[in-house]
Amino acid sequence: MGILVLVTVGFWIYLVEKRRRLIKLKRMFFEQNGGILLQQHLNLSRHKPSIEIMKIFSSDELIKATNNYDKSNILGQGGNGTVYKGVLRGNKIVAIKRSKACDRSQIGEFINEGIVLSQVNHRNVVKLLGCCLETEVPVLVYEFITNGTLASHLHPNQSQPLSITLSWQMRLKIAAEIAGALAYLHCETCMPIIHRDVKTSNVLLDDNFTAKVADFGASRLVPLGQTQLTTLLQGTIGYLDPEYLYNSQLTDKSDVFSFGVILAELLTGKTPLIFEEGRKATVNLAVYFVSCVEEESLHEILDDQVAMDDQVFEVLKQVASVAVMCLRTKREERPAMKEVAAELEILSKM
Repeated sequence: MGILVLVTVGFWIYLVEKRRRLIKLKRMFFEQNGGILLQQHLNLSRHKPSIEIMKIFSSDELIKATNNYDKSNILGQGGNGTVYKGVLRGNKIVAIKRSKACDRSQIGEFINEGIVLSQVNHRNVVKLLGCCLETEVPVLVYEFITNGTLASHLHPNQSQPLSITLSWQMRLKIAAEIAGALAYLHCETCMPIIHRDVKTSNVLLDDNFTAKVADFGASRLVPLGQTQLTTLLQGTIGYLDPEYLYNSQLTDKSDVFSFGVILAELLTGKTPLIFEEGRKATVNLAVYFVSCVEEESLHEILDDQVAMDDQVFEVLKQVASVAVMCLRTKREERPAMKEVAAELEILSKM
């Protein structure tokens, strides 16, 4: 009897100690994953009625939701993490982004994305539902967007076959929605936000082909009173603001340039870097597009997959003019995103 009591007590002490170590380990991960900094931002957000406080998920919840991060649930992989499809309690489908394992250099960007998105509430920005920081690598949980990226619809390939050809009306609506989201980030958040990686693969489309700007890992909050930041060069070749590329000075006009490239993609159906088989050379879409518009040969480069009449062509000419203004080499000659959004809102309804 005495031995049984000793074994029972010993086993109970083992379970308590194991639980204590697990709690300590989770606390250590929470702190090294930037949990305290994120918590401070969330506490500040509680005083802002327009911001919905995101949920802190347990590691067990997300393991169950993804079937232990099974490969069959992978939706995509990016520079700083892998995105999984997950099913939470109540059959709620979500997208779960897990930082690259043991890549500590990416953790800062990952937490930055959580901090930025915790301050955002806009119908055309992907919604951050919550996070989990008690595991070795941090995890972010987003609303699930069903129709993939804008890039996959404009530039289909064998791995991502074209599901639907976007009409001109849909393209103009999408352009106006992206512009509206960027104008909101630049002007209407408590601290201006520069996205820094605006591109078609960072725009998601929902059931109704409503645009959702995503992937804020590279984004920067701009302190009030400042108009530019000096940062390490980051972004995607083909979309980068030439002045940012030259002097590392980041401003909201850097996003405007990148958005101009998206407009050129929507109008032409071409990728930001065009490989010319005959010349064995790569052509920059931004430069090529501006040149064609200025030479009044826009009709030659418009996406021939989409039918149009003379009335539509006149509208597209005006959209092309907006794109050219966004693609000006000198950033002071580019319009503000708010002006671009207002113009495209009008054109999308014509």
